[in-house]
Order: sequence, then C-alpha cells, then structure tokens
Amino acid sequence: MSGQKTLLKISGCSVAKNGAISVDASRPVFQALMNPSGYGHDFSIKYAKNQALGQAGNESKFHASQPEKLSLKELVLDGTGVVPGTTKTVKQQVEELRNAVYTYVGTKHEAPIVQVVWGSLIFYGRVEGLKFDYTLFKPNGEPLRAKISLNFVEYTSAAEIVKEESRSSPDLTHLVVVKAGDTLPLLCDRIYRDSNYYMEVARINGLSSFRHLELGMTLRFPPLA
Repeated sequence: MSGQKTLLKISGCSVAKNGAISVDASRPVFQALMNPSGYGHDFSIKYAKNQALGQAGNESKFHASQPEKLSLKELVLDGTGVVPGTTKTVKQQVEELRNAVYTYVGTKHEAPIVQVVWGSLIFYGRVEGLKFDYTLFKPNGEPLRAKISLNFVEYTSAAEIVKEESRSSPDLTHLVVVKAGDTLPLLCDRIYRDSNYYMEVARINGLSSFRHLELGMTLRFPPLA
C-alpha cells in the first residue's frame, strides 16, 4: 500500500530440480524492525588480456560477468524498548539473523540461500560477510543495541547458468561449415570477436594455409584458453 512502511525481510530459499529458486516456508526468516540506512548493489565484469608475441600492447577482452553483490549498511537491532513492537532481546534478534543467513545447512552441506526483499529490491544470494558491532549495554553487560554489516553474493543455480549462456559464446566449441566469402580472420572475428586467432585455428584444423578454405569444409573453433 502507498505510504505504508516496508521493512527489510530475509527469507530462506530452496532450489528446485529445474534450477528455480523460491522461498521455502520451512526455512528461518528474519524480519527487521528498523530498516538499514541504505544498501550498495555492485556489478563487475572480468576481462582477459590476450597479447601476441612481439606485440607492444594488448587489448582487454570480455571474459565473464561476475556475480552481483549486495551490502546492507548499518542494520540496527534494538532491545531498549524504544522501537514499537519490539519484545525480543538483542541476543534473540541476533540468533534469528544468524539462523536465517549464516547457519550451515547440514542437509545441503552449504550456507543457506536467501531472498532479500526491501521495497523494490529483490536479491537472491548467500551471505559473504556478517559483522556485529554492539554499542549499548545494560549494567550487567547484556547488549541493548547492535549495528550489523551484511554482505551477500548473488546465487544462480547451475541450471539457470546454462539457460543464460549464449550459444555464440567464445567459451564454447563451434563447428562451422565454410560458405562463400568466409575467411579465417573473418570467422575468428565473428566467433571470438578477435581476428588475430586465425593462425591458431588454422593449426588446430591442420590447414597448410589459412588463405585457402574449401567450400563445405567443417572447421573447429575451440574455446578460448
């Protein structure tokens, strides 16, 4: 509803055989009583540099998209009673958060996969870092407030990765039937996005000359090392 406050929620998930990720009602859930001060959503790309012998410089080539990362900033757990609806101690809230994002799942032999939802943000991943800073205490030393730093790394199932792979990827082996107008540099540029691999492709296919391709012959273009 418009105007209604949306609180951060972290739910345990399961992965179906087809790779689909969904919230698992049997897994622990953490519901924040106060939202973080903000969050960071990081994207990164890895590049490979291929340099030919005698070449002065090199050019960065796309290698792979790295998993996305999510960092929640200053998530506060409060046990002073000033937050409406708070009946649990900080220790109890810490245990709920640990169980939801950190506690090892013995049946799966892995850290839990979770769904992080806050407003328009929906993120599936595993915790990469979890830090508790206790800032307020009772006279007996029991914590009354804690600030949490949470870092997640994106989770994508193996089945989903296969679905997302493009069949034109330079990381896959290609078999190409030579057609009129095809040259090795042209084909290398089409498949690898770099025509400089033509000599290596000629060697792999046992060609005595890269300049003379026969129509209808099949050439193998292996994955980039």
